[in-house]
Amino acid sequence: MDVILQTKNLTKKYGNKIVVDHVSMTICKGDIYGFIGKNGAGKTTLIRMVCGLAKPTIGNLSLFGSDHLVEKRAKLGTVIESPALFPNMTARENLIVQCKLQNITDLRKIDEILELVGLHDTNKKKAKNFSLGMRQRLAIAIALIGEPELLILDEPTNGLDPEGIKEIRELIVHLNQAKGLTVLISSHILGELSKFATRYGIIHKGKLIEELTEEDLWKRCSDGNSNEPDLEEYFLKAIGGR
Repeated sequence: MDVILQTKNLTKKYGNKIVVDHVSMTICKGDIYGFIGKNGAGKTTLIRMVCGLAKPTIGNLSLFGSDHLVEKRAKLGTVIESPALFPNMTARENLIVQCKLQNITDLRKIDEILELVGLHDTNKKKAKNFSLGMRQRLAIAIALIGEPELLILDEPTNGLDPEGIKEIRELIVHLNQAKGLTVLISSHILGELSKFATRYGIIHKGKLIEELTEEDLWKRCSDGNSNEPDLEEYFLKAIGGR
């Protein structure tokens, strides 16, 4: 199995506070890797280090089997924290700007991406008038402009209503299954994440305490009947309760 992302003892300290503590994690090609933990557990800080937005204090990481990170980060598509959109532009205009910023001259892919994320019929509607779910899908569209091999989404369903959450889930599954995209998604909405993630990493107080597959989760939560595994219950047991 091709390793897309690997960290070894990755650590980040701010002053005397350890935010990410010697994390060694592995994401393989084709994974939808659910990165789960409470708010403040270190999810976003680790993601920022992967994307080059924060420098590790200790440890290292590799992308696509290489430690040439500047080169390999060109294969990443990211949505971290609040989507950076131009509010007075349409969805198409936002994507045109991103193409120009990335020196992409072939604009034919824009309509394909808008269709992919379900924003092809927004026409002249400006991004500032989009629903939160539409803004998140536009942010993902922008992340797809460079044809990434690893899509990194930090809490992409925060604040969304059930319909918006379902739309994001279906989009991620489609990108993974139809486009072969590997996805790292952080979330604390565990009931939703358990519907589509194929592997999980549990982080608690900066430490990665466990990695497990979807199959592992089923086995460990099995109670002898056909009930689906309860990821939230398993997570709470793993971190020692609330």
